[in-house]
Amino acid sequence: MTIRKFLKDQWLLYLAWIVFMALTVFVLWLTPNYPFRWSVVGYLFFLEGVLLVGFQAIYYSLKRKWWAKITCTSNDSLLQDYVTGAKTEEERVQQAYMNQLLREHQETMQQVIRSQEEQKDYIDSWAHEIKVPLAATKLLLQSVEFDLPDAKFLAIENELDRMNDYVEQVLYVARLDSFSKDYLIQETSLKEAIQPVIRSQANFFIQKAIHFELQGDDQLVLTDGKWVAFIFRQLLSNAIKYTPNHGQIMIKLARNLQGVSLSLTDTGIGIPTEDSRRIFDKGFTGSNGRNAQVHSTGLGLYLVKNLSEKLGIEVTVASQVGQGSTFTLYFPQLSYYEEQK
Repeated sequence: MTIRKFLKDQWLLYLAWIVFMALTVFVLWLTPNYPFRWSVVGYLFFLEGVLLVGFQAIYYSLKRKWWAKITCTSNDSLLQDYVTGAKTEEERVQQAYMNQLLREHQETMQQVIRSQEEQKDYIDSWAHEIKVPLAATKLLLQSVEFDLPDAKFLAIENELDRMNDYVEQVLYVARLDSFSKDYLIQETSLKEAIQPVIRSQANFFIQKAIHFELQGDDQLVLTDGKWVAFIFRQLLSNAIKYTPNHGQIMIKLARNLQGVSLSLTDTGIGIPTEDSRRIFDKGFTGSNGRNAQVHSTGLGLYLVKNLSEKLGIEVTVASQVGQGSTFTLYFPQLSYYEEQK
């Protein structure tokens, strides 16, 4: 507590002192056979004022350490360690109250953590369990492939793939907090990382008659290939989702002095200017995602941004409504990772 705040907090004491001094002067004035002198009153005011200031200085000095102990700064929290060192009865009451709050807070936090762990375990279990019937359904579909019209077969298979992608999103959201336990940084071929993703989306390209083009030579980067593949899958599925029939999607690999870039350009509907700043927010679907023809969970780009940051990858987007969008992943030079070590 600052001196200014301390003095402001003591206004009632100062008011009482003024009233007491005024009463003293009034009594002196009423005293018979006693000559009333202002010099005596001034001396009395001075003496009492010195005593008051001295008392306040000593009190502030004694209480300052206690106030510092129970005051939370911007860089720490009171809810970490128990408060000790109370000397007066007032301080003991404050100490007991704050420690009780801390105990209740710790118990609540432990319950929340346990609940989150149980929820995460359930989601992990559910995501893996749901993949079994999805895979079985896909096998059953393939067994009757020649009994169905090609268009209907592709439509059903695409919906199964989309369901599987949503399950993957849920699984990766649950793993965000434990990311450090499940990644391996090593030299990775970008083409080897993204080509399986491209092949997995082949049915969507065929169904919508989208022209696909891959430009640039293969590039080696230090990253986790599995996570990069997932990031790229989110970008590619979004590009396919928002690109109309007979549109075009182009992927380009390039290297410059700053590092390697992987860009994905589509000729889709584009991103409105008012949505561009929020597209990476969790749960944000934007005006495009609310379209009745295109459904969005608001998780894909959120995962792209979060996972990219954890891998040291920069994500940028350039878009124009009605003409398309370009998402670019920038992989820094190898020295970046060497410095981080």
